[in-house]
Amino acid sequence: MKLTFKYLFFIINTGLLINLSSTVFAQENWPNRPITMVIPFPPGGVADTVGRPVADALSRSLGQPVIVENRAGAGGGIGMAAVAKSKPDGYTILMALSSISIIPEADKILGKQPSYQLNQLKPIARFTADPTVLVVRSDSPWQNYQQFIESMRKSPGKFNFGSSGNYGTMHVPMEMLKANQKFFMVHIPYTGAGPAIVGLLGGQVDALATGPSSIVQYIKAGRVRALAHWGEGRLAS
Repeated sequence: MKLTFKYLFFIINTGLLINLSSTVFAQENWPNRPITMVIPFPPGGVADTVGRPVADALSRSLGQPVIVENRAGAGGGIGMAAVAKSKPDGYTILMALSSISIIPEADKILGKQPSYQLNQLKPIARFTADPTVLVVRSDSPWQNYQQFIESMRKSPGKFNFGSSGNYGTMHVPMEMLKANQKFFMVHIPYTGAGPAIVGLLGGQVDALATGPSSIVQYIKAGRVRALAHWGEGRLAS
């Protein structure tokens, strides 16, 4: 199974961005005040790990502070919706994961009114495209991927996995794996990857599927074991 998630950098709003380029930017000499980067997850996750150095680099390049604001909840949906509905003046930007495209569609399937639409956001750049990694604590009984799958099949519902929230980049891969390998695990949604990793380390959950940048320090420290990843070949780290 091959699955790669892309982490995108978004700015509000497709149509208005074009208008701003020809009018407001020329009049205001954009940017002439601080910019807010909304990260729709708590500290410690992939978006936060990637977003903070990007914000620092943008601050130096643009000559204006880029202030990071973590607005977590609903698998990232709260922060994403806040940016989608913010004033389209170029001063509110979003560091998003691929769940940005999943959440509105999932809401429609469940009969809910989506809190935002993708056409409210304009993509600017992609910063990472790392494959999601399946990890367990180093004191777990599973030494490899095959042992993990066999154990899940033998004991349906006995074990659980954490995620950054419903429909997110940590939830969907595990649901795909469960369906593909025909086993059942209980899903424990957190408000972001950071709290989910804390849950794994503390023994509240048995496994995670997360980005390498948010978990590699714990793998190197021997606290977490990587069993597999949704990508091609071996990961250099």
